[in-house]
Amino acid sequence: MNPEDFPTPDVEVQSTTATELRGSITDGDSVTVLDARNDSDFAEWHVDGPNVEIVNVPYYEFLGEEIDEALLDRVPVGDPLVVLCAKGGASEYVAGELIAAGRDVVHLDGGMEAWARIYERTEIDGYDGPGTAYQYHRPSSGCLGYLVVSDGEAAVIDPLRSFTDRYADDVAALDAELVYALDTHVHADHVSGVRDLNETSVGVIPSEAVPRGVTYDDEVSTAADGDVFTVGDIEIETVHTPGHTSGMTSYLVGDSLLATGDGLFVESVARPDLEEGDDGAPDAARQLYETLQERILSLDDDVLVGGAHVSDAAEPAADGSYTAPIGRLVEEMDALTYEEDRFVETVLADMPPRPANYEAIIATNLGQQAVDDDEAFRLELGPNNCAASQGSMAGD
Repeated sequence: MNPEDFPTPDVEVQSTTATELRGSITDGDSVTVLDARNDSDFAEWHVDGPNVEIVNVPYYEFLGEEIDEALLDRVPVGDPLVVLCAKGGASEYVAGELIAAGRDVVHLDGGMEAWARIYERTEIDGYDGPGTAYQYHRPSSGCLGYLVVSDGEAAVIDPLRSFTDRYADDVAALDAELVYALDTHVHADHVSGVRDLNETSVGVIPSEAVPRGVTYDDEVSTAADGDVFTVGDIEIETVHTPGHTSGMTSYLVGDSLLATGDGLFVESVARPDLEEGDDGAPDAARQLYETLQERILSLDDDVLVGGAHVSDAAEPAADGSYTAPIGRLVEEMDALTYEEDRFVETVLADMPPRPANYEAIIATNLGQQAVDDDEAFRLELGPNNCAASQGSMAGD
């Protein structure tokens, strides 16, 4: 049903915003959620957190004369209970029914679409290069990006198309000018903002990604292994790190922060099957092993790793960012110390489902198809799933 098709509740229904809900979760408050979407939508992605109790009861079970006791028993008690759906229409209706049944309930205004519009920026305290480095985090999908600022200039790494205005606003608030927008690779989980930002800054894609069929390489700059981009006093060095994709590229910022894209995360390593499929995954996994050992783990132990994604399994650093020194990752992630054969076997053993709409997103990021802003946003709703299974990375 469309939101406008639900009957207007007979009682007043209070709402909460996605920002308020996120604030309660990050503050450590106990949060109780009733997700009224279909079972399959809930299983694919939902609000999560260590202090979140969430139950899925689809909205259609509340359609009828009144809520019976059996159904009411399945609904958790919250203080208040937050009811959500995809866009907010079903949750307002369900909340009204529960309020009429005597429950303390609010509904999430805008639903999961509003949740997907949350984008947080955190200063990375562990960064000790020139200027200042920030990490962006999209809680709904775990997408991460980076903003570095020095001497009135700025660069963004792995920008999302849905937040191009946000980058412009943040850079202006920091009294800087955006000079570069860099992608680490052809993303499979979100639509890149590099081409949009190329209108006001220099868009950069890895040169090694072009052979995949990029249609707009003549409109942007390309970054080859060893190339350096200067942002104020910051030098950003290009490091080709294939494995997740053939063009996967990392950027070493100020010799202090390695933006690894999907090469290495703080809780896992990349999955190797999104470009070459199942048949090519073993060779890509061996390439990933070589990249990790020779191109990433060979850097100083105190260089911070910052991936393009994070899962619910990751613990934030003391500053709230999802970054970690290379040395600590080697200590904590046993897979990084495996011999090649065992590493490949581990990575291939238990890969999660591929990202939702990944083929359409890749085609969009290659420039092989065009989508408007609304369709781009809808394509990337859901989890990123660009990492290998976190459960297999911690060791025996």
